[in-house]
Amino acid sequence: MRDAEILVGYDASTDASVAVDWALEEARHSGQPVRLAYVFEWLTVAGWVGPGVAPGVWPDETARRQVEDLVRRAAADAAAAHPRLTVTGEVYDGPPALVLQERSAEAGMLVLGSRGHGGFGGLLVGSTAVSVAAHAHCPVVVVRDGAGSAPVDASAGPVAVGVDGSQPSLVALGFAAERAAQRQVPLRVLHAWTPGPGGAAGVPDERAAVDQALEPWRRTFPDLDVTVDLIPTGPAAMLIEVSRDARLVVVGSRGRGGLAGMLLGSVSQQLIQHADCPVAVVRER
Repeated sequence: MRDAEILVGYDASTDASVAVDWALEEARHSGQPVRLAYVFEWLTVAGWVGPGVAPGVWPDETARRQVEDLVRRAAADAAAAHPRLTVTGEVYDGPPALVLQERSAEAGMLVLGSRGHGGFGGLLVGSTAVSVAAHAHCPVVVVRDGAGSAPVDASAGPVAVGVDGSQPSLVALGFAAERAAQRQVPLRVLHAWTPGPGGAAGVPDERAAVDQALEPWRRTFPDLDVTVDLIPTGPAAMLIEVSRDARLVVVGSRGRGGLAGMLLGSVSQQLIQHADCPVAVVRER
């Protein structure tokens, strides 16, 4: 779904604004349209509170109109700043995580801030971001305020991707290669593996497996600068460390160690909680 829109979860919070900036930068490279999605949720009979909106009893048409105006202005401002892009905004009804998961089926990518207006100060990543990353039908990029908010240029850090040979990680590799090629930045591949009885003797086989996975992407993007690092242990810790200098870290939704019933693996969860740059969680549709 290369031409499908980039959907951005938007609630006028600081994190959401950073997510919009990231999505606009992605669209500048890909040419995809961008849609800001504000999910209007009723919470309790005591009332509803939204950004810039006084508490009211749901349904409150005045509050809804205020939200619609807020989203319309945000989309208009983004479009004015990026006149070559198509930017729209829409208000949806329902629980945010569920609505965004449903809308992701038609999106090319879903971009979220790590916490919205409902987040607590000590919670690094909000429940909506974690839930959507686990269940969305398209790649999900989680952007935290202060992570990846600096101006993006061709001299910035690499796109890093974790690969362990599982199918989700190979899909993530393709996603990462495309982003690196678009931005003309290096691709750094970190391959996690468990040494066997022979220890370092298995390194050539592991590197050969990575080279085989990279072959179609080297052909597609012959000018892409690729480096490969083999990681015998602790892939999450290594990827978090790499995120300090990367512009984007990409992982599959689950690796080899994932359980069948676990939609989001431990490495993915740790990254979206602790990475210093935006994190893309990728799975097959």
